[in-house]
Amino acid sequence: MEKTPKSYLPAEEREAILREGGMNLVYLIESQEAGNAGDEEAAWAWMALAELPPTALMMIKKWNGPDYIRNMGFRTDRADAAYGPGWLDQPLHQTAG
Repeated sequence: MEKTPKSYLPAEEREAILREGGMNLVYLIESQEAGNAGDEEAAWAWMALAELPPTALMMIKKWNGPDYIRNMGFRTDRADAAYGPGWLDQPLHQTAG
């Protein structure tokens, strides 16, 4: 993603979260707060910035398809290592694990 999604966290809270849990936690909480505000687009955009576990990406693939993961720019390094190269293009029953 080129553009940073709309932030729903006050600067002070964002800084505290960053100090306590790192940038990945900021991404996840921003996603949650955007969802709470009804901004689904920003919620998914924040989620795409986070480093997610392979199982979470597998569920996103199931719900939205592989092109959604690609188009949103989700980080797939961990899923690539867990499921093997090409997992996005394989049928779900062959990659779940």
